[in-house]
Amino acid sequence: MPSSKKNSKNWSGRFNEPVDELVQRYTASISFDHVLAPYDIKGSLAHAQMLQEKKIISKKDFSDIKKGMAQISSEISSGSFNWSIEKEDIHLNIEHRLTQLIGDAGKKLHTARSRNDQVATDIRLYLRDFIDEIVRLLAAFQGNLLNLAEKHAATVMPGFTHLQVAQPVSLGHHLMAYFEMTDRDKARFTELRKRVNRLPLGSGALAGTTFAIDRARVAELLDFDGLCENSLDAVSDRDFAIEFCSNAALLMMHFSRLSEEIILWMSQQFGFVKLADRFCTGSSMMPQKKNPDVPELVRGKTGRTYGHLMSLLTLMKGQPLAYNKDNQEDKEPLFDCARTVVETLTIYADLIKGIEVDTSAMEAAAARGYSTATDLADKLVRLGVPFRESHEIVAKAVEQAEKLGVDLSDLPPTDAVKIDKRLTHGVLRKLTLTNALRSRNHSGGTSPAQVKRSIASARRALLKN
Repeated sequence: MPSSKKNSKNWSGRFNEPVDELVQRYTASISFDHVLAPYDIKGSLAHAQMLQEKKIISKKDFSDIKKGMAQISSEISSGSFNWSIEKEDIHLNIEHRLTQLIGDAGKKLHTARSRNDQVATDIRLYLRDFIDEIVRLLAAFQGNLLNLAEKHAATVMPGFTHLQVAQPVSLGHHLMAYFEMTDRDKARFTELRKRVNRLPLGSGALAGTTFAIDRARVAELLDFDGLCENSLDAVSDRDFAIEFCSNAALLMMHFSRLSEEIILWMSQQFGFVKLADRFCTGSSMMPQKKNPDVPELVRGKTGRTYGHLMSLLTLMKGQPLAYNKDNQEDKEPLFDCARTVVETLTIYADLIKGIEVDTSAMEAAAARGYSTATDLADKLVRLGVPFRESHEIVAKAVEQAEKLGVDLSDLPPTDAVKIDKRLTHGVLRKLTLTNALRSRNHSGGTSPAQVKRSIASARRALLKN
């Protein structure tokens, strides 16, 4: 006969020898899934209330369960809870302690549920909170970004393609590009929340339960929008977690791009911005250094989020229905991904406020590289020159200006008219950076007026949300 001393697991009745110690460590998840404790307790209380309302357990049992869970919550908060690797995971650790506290009533809590639907519920509750926090932090970042963009709606800087000076833009317009990116990120997480917010509990291990439960009541108690309709799918798929990591990877990619620009702009070669000291560190050897560590780490941590996404995709790709132990490996990448995004957004919402802009350096950089060449080509088009011909004329004018070491607007009239008679002094002298900005006065353009309209529209949208 099996020995109860050897087999103390909740599921050990079928086994004749204890789990190997190494296997026990290898299969345990309590070292990382303990972060699900508040969600496990919340889900358990809703489940217990439904069981009592359906008269599957008594009012006394439910009352004892609530008291026991309150004490467990207190122990976890104070750090006095004894996490045990022998109890494998968060669910069995809490159930074991509950049974210690209230006796047989604690053993009744698991009626009509499995750890399979229990953990799926816990993860959805966990992600729901993180999604709400991410959306809130994105809005905070966007608000501070709008303040900086508004301050620099008319600040001239070089716009780049291929990291070569292309056309002048305003810094405000440049920053608003990141508003658009993060607004799409926010929309993706908002949409994902609807798919996350479905209740798996009541699906049992894979086929449901023989008890007359009320899943809709549990969904109501836990503020879920609806139910996972298929019990097999509810316990086994993690596409919602994969989608979270996918959204996180896109968000981090956007912040990595912004970080790369800040790193470049801080360098002496650019000299466009200074970052507040609290986001930088020095060198242990070179006393003059001020290193943009936070943006660099955002760049580095973006790779982690990509890795977590690939990890979860790979984890799921070969699993038959329904639940498999492989899914234990979903938590560490998912938890790290969620924490990374929240920490990045928390820091960046403050970092963006601490950026000091050298407007003179930006304008001087925009004056280099003949960034008004396209404006000159457009002026010739207005004089009736086909654009392809205009393009060739301006290219020759740039070549001559380079030889003389002057800007296009300062090209000597005698040199200009030799290239084309329409390159008059009157045409060339209007090639200013300010005129280049103002001339792009259309929806989505870089003129200060359009940038201010865009910022005002963005502020109204933020207030609505």
